Amino acid sequence: MFGKLKRWLTLPGRLGAPVPAGLWTRIEARLPFLDWLPDEARPRLRALSEDFLTEKEFHGARGLQLNDEIMLMIAVQACLPILNHRGLAAYRDWIGIVVYPGDFVVPQKTMDEAGVVHEYEEILLGEARNDGPVLLAWFDEGSPPGVNIVIHEFVHKLDMAGNGGDAPGCPALPPGMSRRTWAKTFSAAYERLCRLENAGIDTILDPYATTSPGEFFAVASEAFFETPMSLRADFPAVYAQLVMFYGLDTATNEEKLRNTRLAT
Repeated sequence: MFGKLKRWLTLPGRLGAPVPAGLWTRIEARLPFLDWLPDEARPRLRALSEDFLTEKEFHGARGLQLNDEIMLMIAVQACLPILNHRGLAAYRDWIGIVVYPGDFVVPQKTMDEAGVVHEYEEILLGEARNDGPVLLAWFDEGSPPGVNIVIHEFVHKLDMAGNGGDAPGCPALPPGMSRRTWAKTFSAAYERLCRLENAGIDTILDPYATTSPGEFFAVASEAFFETPMSLRADFPAVYAQLVMFYGLDTATNEEKLRNTRLAT
């Protein structure tokens, strides 16, 4: 099923050579939302990404040939949610990342209220499995507009780590955060989003967020890193909780940078 196992090609281990400066430049140019990070965070993200690559195993599925650029792109985005939240300890109960050349089909099973099991196939862009690996679709031209598959699936992994393999949208919180406040804030926002979606009113969040509270958390996290000013404007209470959870104020950084660019 899978292509040849791939380790990090440039970094054979922790004692290997650092990622070449040119490669970092190319990767970061393809991820413009990294500009919403504070200056001091960029070196830490680079270091964490390199450590991530030494710990994880990559598989290319359906003939996809993995290279340094693909693996580093995945690592950088996977490390954003854990940059100020537990670090790599959050991902240490699994090692596999399976990368597909585009969307893929996964067999699924569900049981109805009568106890009857239904089997079907589902087309996916990504899947975080509670039994181990993360499955990702890879698009050379980038993810579809408004979608960050990597951040989404790795946020599910954070959620699962605090909930015994489930992803209910209420992850283990850092000290000082209230689980009750988190649940109240996200529940109200999720219900509001569902009402707006049912009324045919668009929001900045992908409609997939209405699928479940866990998907709402993952989609909101995508927006927190990619379009934080919009998230703060539409869902300010959710944004405030994510600021505390991720230890970053991405919207303020985006606003400052945009204002600076306008002034020059």
